[in-house]
Amino acid sequence: MTFVQLIDCKTRRFDEMNRLMDTWVEQAKGHRTATHSVLGKDRADDSHFIEIVEFPSYEEALRNSSLPETDKIFREMVALCDEMPTFTDLDVVRDERLYKSSVRNLFGLLAGKGELPSWDEVVAENYHDHDPANEQDVIGMDAMRREVEMWRSGFDFVFTIEDQIADIDRICTRWTWNGTHTGDFMGIPATGRQVTMTGMTIHRCRDDGKVAEGWWQYDRLGLMAQLGALDPLGL
Repeated sequence: MTFVQLIDCKTRRFDEMNRLMDTWVEQAKGHRTATHSVLGKDRADDSHFIEIVEFPSYEEALRNSSLPETDKIFREMVALCDEMPTFTDLDVVRDERLYKSSVRNLFGLLAGKGELPSWDEVVAENYHDHDPANEQDVIGMDAMRREVEMWRSGFDFVFTIEDQIADIDRICTRWTWNGTHTGDFMGIPATGRQVTMTGMTIHRCRDDGKVAEGWWQYDRLGLMAQLGALDPLGL
């Protein structure tokens, strides 16, 4: 379960505090287990700051706290504060924003475009994919990568996310897929044609935000028609 720590402090030496936080990140590089942090300033009191630090789990947060760099930075942070900072430990029981972000990253990984996290950071090792076009479900990271490679070997493509709706651990995404037919796909040689397809996918995310399961619905028949595969059939 994802864990969040709130650090509440008051300081009139924010520039020094900000540089100290940058130093902490640099010194703990490769050891720090925090996955995300946000620093906010109180609109009613410009000396009041709250940092929200996210960890994969409470155990990882404890491991981070035990780093020598963390202890040193904490003592220096206290010296910069007007009063002793307070810490609030929270178990995250629901985070729809995280789930939506994970699913968006998955669509990016499928296309392989842009600066993206690794597959291991986004997708669960035992990911289970339901696609009506496949005779059998795709289960596991390795099988998922093979499925993706089949599409990439046939097309240079991108997804455009049109809508996303979240309901607890389920994310429904309406998307548009645009591609260029650059290689063999299901026995159809490259045509160079620009093709498009629409669809919707429901993904299930785990408590840690990783995508664990997906159910796809899309216009594959329309894609085959654009590739000319239906012409010999008179369709």
